[in-house]
Amino acid sequence: MGISKDLTEEDIKFRYINEAITSKGWSKDSIFMEQKVKFTDGKISLHGNFVHREKPKFADYVLYANKATPIAIVEAKDANHSVSHGLQQAMTYAQMLDVKFAYSSNGEGFAEHDFLTGKERTFAMDEFPTKEELIEKYKNESNDGNGLNEQELSVIEQPFCTGQNIFPPRYYQRNAVNRTVGAIAKGQNRVLLVMATGTGKTYTAFQIVWRLLKSGLKKKVLYLADRNILVDQSIQQDFKPLEKVTHKIDYSKDKNHLEELGSYQVFFALYQQLIGQNDAKNYKELFPNPDYFDLVIVDECHRGSAKDDSNWRNILEYFSSATHIGMTATPKETKYQSSIGYFGEPIYTYSLKNGIEDGFLAPFKVINITTNIGDEWRPTMGQKDINGNEIEDRIYNNSDYDYNIVIEDRIREVAQEITNYLKSTDRMAKTIVFCADETHAERMRMALANANADMCKKNPDYVVRITGSDEYGKGKLDYFISVAEKYPVIATTSKLLSTGVDCKMTKLIVLDQQIGSMTEFKQIIGRGTRLREKEGKTYFTVMDFRNVTRLFADPDWDGPIETDPNYPPKQKEPKPYVLPEDDEPTGVKEPNPEPRPKPIVAKDGCQVMVINKVVSVYDTNGKLLRTESITDYTKKSIIDTYATIDTFTSKWQETKKKSDIAKMLKESGIDLAALKHDQDMDDVDDFDFICHIAYGKKTLTRHERAEQVKKRDIFSKYGEQARLVLEALLDKYTKKGVSELESLTVLENDPFRKLGSKANIVKFFGGKQGYLDAVKELEQYIYNIA
Repeated sequence: MGISKDLTEEDIKFRYINEAITSKGWSKDSIFMEQKVKFTDGKISLHGNFVHREKPKFADYVLYANKATPIAIVEAKDANHSVSHGLQQAMTYAQMLDVKFAYSSNGEGFAEHDFLTGKERTFAMDEFPTKEELIEKYKNESNDGNGLNEQELSVIEQPFCTGQNIFPPRYYQRNAVNRTVGAIAKGQNRVLLVMATGTGKTYTAFQIVWRLLKSGLKKKVLYLADRNILVDQSIQQDFKPLEKVTHKIDYSKDKNHLEELGSYQVFFALYQQLIGQNDAKNYKELFPNPDYFDLVIVDECHRGSAKDDSNWRNILEYFSSATHIGMTATPKETKYQSSIGYFGEPIYTYSLKNGIEDGFLAPFKVINITTNIGDEWRPTMGQKDINGNEIEDRIYNNSDYDYNIVIEDRIREVAQEITNYLKSTDRMAKTIVFCADETHAERMRMALANANADMCKKNPDYVVRITGSDEYGKGKLDYFISVAEKYPVIATTSKLLSTGVDCKMTKLIVLDQQIGSMTEFKQIIGRGTRLREKEGKTYFTVMDFRNVTRLFADPDWDGPIETDPNYPPKQKEPKPYVLPEDDEPTGVKEPNPEPRPKPIVAKDGCQVMVINKVVSVYDTNGKLLRTESITDYTKKSIIDTYATIDTFTSKWQETKKKSDIAKMLKESGIDLAALKHDQDMDDVDDFDFICHIAYGKKTLTRHERAEQVKKRDIFSKYGEQARLVLEALLDKYTKKGVSELESLTVLENDPFRKLGSKANIVKFFGGKQGYLDAVKELEQYIYNIA
């Protein structure tokens, strides 16, 4: 007798599949069912000015070989489906989770896909493999049927580091760790991991180091970075569980205490400390044995050490016997600079696209802003700058401003546009403004301070310049990136915040510099991708004044490789690699100023205004989903639903609860209340606002509509008490809108309580139905459609 077709999927799981798996010796700590195996958070989607999460991905069952290694996925279906109906879904999830066995069941049997052999089969409910059988199969069939070696087995058995303040790895972090330690156990000595900004590269590196040290596969680790903040963040946060065996290299101190270095296992170092002044090769003095380290981790490996002729590369070559792991969000491939040429093809890639699709990274929208001089400005004949110098007569555009010429009014207008956006959204939203250079960053700081004088009066650190040569600003960097600290709110910079710095609460990224490199563009966009839902950050906005976001159209937007044929600029002899001007953590100063100062044009010499703003929403491939103003999007959505104003008016008239229309529009991504607030129209009725946006009609405020009703003297036919109720309802409508009329609960609040209980008030109208009829008539008079 077959299984009843009336049984749900949950019935099948609890009556049949649970028994089939547990009877084969799978213990409770090896089986994780749906409630525990949500492996994505669900993509955050942007619709107009509304944000919502889509459903996360759940697996019905994930079976673990040990605490670190998932080995099988099982998907359940009800008895109305075939045994193999859920196999494709199980295979999809298995590939995401790097699991080698996928199963589906409808309670009558199982279907299996074995990723190690590529074969599929079906079998009876009582034939599900035991944990030991599946592990043995995994051990023997891995490595193209050659099985796992002893080192692989030892590292696979090693669990992840867990603890009270250590979150368990997300599925992609576990994949990255497992693949990396597995490859190293096989004997691979050069490994590349590509993980988007904000996906936890340092946490992943820590778990790799933890498992390799605990398994005994590695004993001495060198973690290389090129910025102090990257090292300090790593030591204080992700690597904290290893603090007893961790040491940050300081050449000036360590050179006199070489014997003490032997007590540490994990060393953090800046390239600059190990190289020393004039390529002194400090690393040879500190570590005379080139075999001292057996593992070197290269953070942000797309930068300096990726170049063949870099003196930083010499460090890697000195410790060449060690295993080298490169980590980056943006591997770089040029004629002169290669991540893949050195480390090999990535062993695992988790891209920005993956992170946004899974709901672990914040999505974004772009506001592209055009000024009247963006494409062209030409000085008048003989025009002089503020210093009395004649301005070279030629056409200037966005590639010149703040690089070759300073237009004071343009800086003011950009600052004002940033301020307007923050005023209409959240004036305490963390904002990074990327400027042409440090001088431009200072001018922009002053312009923003003037535009936000009220906020700077409360706290002068509302706007701060954070650049390499600004000691005050650098001192505020930790406060800016802190989730808990409110100030600074706006940071102006040029390069210092473009990469590596963990700015979790950044909600607005302003691009007012020329960016020609896809790598740099990705790194800058990465400053905003971190999610902090509890603190109110669900997405971020990119405000572009230089048309930099054209790079989204590049085929390599979310590809793993950027090719820059123009790198480096042609020169007679190769120069040693130097960080951009304000990236240098050791205080390198800007180059000497140009012999000819940039002309500075005063406001009366060139007046600048914003002439167009376009809001663009991109999908995770960087493809343009739509280009719109918010009002255009709203108009289109309304007209798609109500083709004409007559159609809409009829719908409004027949809808019992007018607030239902606002709810319906919200489901389409249109928040009427927020949109009205943005346009300073809070006092306009929803009906008028919709007619204005969609059909171009003149608006009336709720006060104006209420006054028209009062002139018609519609209350005289009611008794004194009923008239007081209706007048109070009209006043409520004036202040808060039609929703105040649509629920009897309004009668429980002031001023109605003075007139008695809700039951008593409706008696003034002859009962509940009389009250509802009176309210409906009041609505008809409000909208002049009686």
